[in-house]
Amino acid sequence: MKCLVFRCGRKDEMYLYLPYSEDEKTLIETLPEDLLKLTGGLQKALELEITIDRKLARVKAADVLSALQDKGYFLQMPPNAVLIKDESMLNNPSDSF
Repeated sequence: MKCLVFRCGRKDEMYLYLPYSEDEKTLIETLPEDLLKLTGGLQKALELEITIDRKLARVKAADVLSALQDKGYFLQMPPNAVLIKDESMLNNPSDSF
C-alpha cells in the first residue's frame, strides 16, 4: 500500500501515516478533529510503499497496514525517551534543553 508520512508538529519523532492521495489537503481535512489537535501541524516527510514484509524503523509494517485499513491512519508515537524527557520538563522546567 502506498502511503504518505507526515511529521507531527506537537512532538518530536511523532509521525502520522495516511493512505496515499494526490489531494493531500482534502485527505488531512477528513481526519478526526481530536487527531489533528493531538498531532499539531503536519509536515509531509515522505511517500512510502508499505508491504507486510517491509522493515520499518520503529513500528511493524503489519500494524501500520492494519490501522490504515481499519481507521484510515496510523499514528507513530515518539520513543519512550522523548516522552520521558517531555514529562520531566513538565515537572522541572529547568531540566529543558
